[in-house]
Amino acid sequence: MSTSVFPSSLYAELLPKLLEVLELTQQTSGISNPQARQKLLQATINFKNALAQAKDFANNLPGGELTIEEQDDVIEMLEMLKERKKAQLAAFSARKVASSAASRDLKMEVDSVASTPFQSDG
Repeated sequence: MSTSVFPSSLYAELLPKLLEVLELTQQTSGISNPQARQKLLQATINFKNALAQAKDFANNLPGGELTIEEQDDVIEMLEMLKERKKAQLAAFSARKVASSAASRDLKMEVDSVASTPFQSDG
């Protein structure tokens, strides 16, 4: 399972890049001179690359092939599972650890032969 972090900055940068392209197209100088055309071309390329990167990331998200309804179903199922696990944990932690009377009275018997130190015949 991939543990990549969602790059929100990737999507936050899209609007300013688009705004830059729009501003360059709306300037009074337009694209009449080569410098203005070059700035517009570079801004357009930057926006296009950022958009492609954002699309690529979105297309490769786990579960991205699911419809909205399917995603909602998965979320609902996971929330139910979480609640069930919480209930199990609460029930387990509420249990009292009890030992039976028989286990308290149980005494270990030690084999006398096994507990005798080894004696050499020599």
